[in-house]
Amino acid sequence: MGTAERRETSGDGTAARDVTRREAAPAVRATGAAGRRADDGPALEAAEVRAANRPLWVEEPAKRRRLPDPVRTAAVRAVLIISVTLIQAMVALLCTLAGSWLAFPMVVSSVVSTIAATWAALDVWVTRQVWNQRHGVVSVPSSTARALRRERRQARRQQRAAERERARIRRRGGTGQLSHP
Repeated sequence: MGTAERRETSGDGTAARDVTRREAAPAVRATGAAGRRADDGPALEAAEVRAANRPLWVEEPAKRRRLPDPVRTAAVRAVLIISVTLIQAMVALLCTLAGSWLAFPMVVSSVVSTIAATWAALDVWVTRQVWNQRHGVVSVPSSTARALRRERRQARRQQRAAERERARIRRRGGTGQLSHP
């Protein structure tokens, strides 16, 4: 028996029937507290309220991030070109089997479409690589690029601090130094 069903018996316990929650709810409301069994009580009402307020779907966070727009555009284009190529190949095969005059043009166009489909698949790969190169790698804690950027930032900060110190010493006229560089 599922969660949406319960067994309801008559007063003498002889006849039993399955009742879904929707059928049981009006009967319970109509009979009031006297018509309920001892084990129904607030739990049935709470279950009815939950069932009535339950959303149609629950949104879950995506497992993977969405593809960047240029990469997604290239991927859609590649899927369309590959699907047209497969259709052309099937038509070329069927025309060849039927001995139609259309077989030769379809074979030639299938070869050209295969080249275009390969180019489209490579375009997706290249577009993805270019996008990653322009916009940086995904910065995860184990990323080597993140550690290198952190080291470069620290080196630049130290260099700027040293430059500011030298400029401050020059403005003072060298006072407070034991020796000049």
